Amino acid sequence: MNANIFEIKRFAVHDGDGIRTTVFFKGCPLKCVWCHNPEGISSKPELALYQHKCTLCGQCVRVCPAHAHKISDGVHSFNNSLCISCKKCTDECFNDALKFYGKEVSVEELLESVLEDREFYESSGGGVTLSGGECLMQSEFCCEFLKALKSEGISTAVDTSGFATKDALDKVIPYTDIFLYDIKAIDEDVHIKCTGQSNKIILDNLKYIDEKNVAIEVRIPFVPGYNDEEMEKIGAFLKEIKNLKKIRVLPYHNLAASKYDALNMKNALPEKVPGKDEVQKIQYYLEKMIGI
Repeated sequence: MNANIFEIKRFAVHDGDGIRTTVFFKGCPLKCVWCHNPEGISSKPELALYQHKCTLCGQCVRVCPAHAHKISDGVHSFNNSLCISCKKCTDECFNDALKFYGKEVSVEELLESVLEDREFYESSGGGVTLSGGECLMQSEFCCEFLKALKSEGISTAVDTSGFATKDALDKVIPYTDIFLYDIKAIDEDVHIKCTGQSNKIILDNLKYIDEKNVAIEVRIPFVPGYNDEEMEKIGAFLKEIKNLKKIRVLPYHNLAASKYDALNMKNALPEKVPGKDEVQKIQYYLEKMIGI
């Protein structure tokens, strides 16, 4: 059994307790306007072209068997529909202008990789976090991987949008120590505007996980102009979640702009970035309201 991932981030300190390794799974059912990991949206492998790093050396044009690269009039263009994912161009690009997002891994390969940092997990109370994209789109693999981690005594966390089937949740709940759960809005129309999907499944799934007595940390992306009017509603909803251990208000940032350009994706990132004081004020308000 294989999964498609796009990054393994070591020494992560914001994806659960302690020092962790976070595995980013490819594919996401949401289209958040503020997405900072656009390379994780598509479930298919993708090649990104970072134009500002390209020196027009032409090595990619020479080695590409599918003729997907072209340099004309001082411009490097790439036809993703022709790409056969051979990675010959990335191997030849010494300027790191080309980056391939998407790698197939087996449970055994991934387990061996994350266990390299076992001593850091044990010394810090950390572990391994599954993220994305939306990792639960590959729930069967996640189940087997989480099971393998637990057999090794490794703490596990699942970072999810909550947009998943009950079947997917049932697969991973027995092997998950804590869910890092995104809540972006309570109002359905606001959620559809922000993500392209209804939030009914997401809110229902949070209650479902809570009923299973699994620890939950709720993460709330704060995006001025989009969900700033939702904070009080989110707080009222979370007061009913009995296994809620922590909330984190995550300030929106626009640092992913270069990724959108490199992937030839439409960049609809909001312009306004919240200030640190504003985020801290909302964090304090929600903690006091919920009582955690």
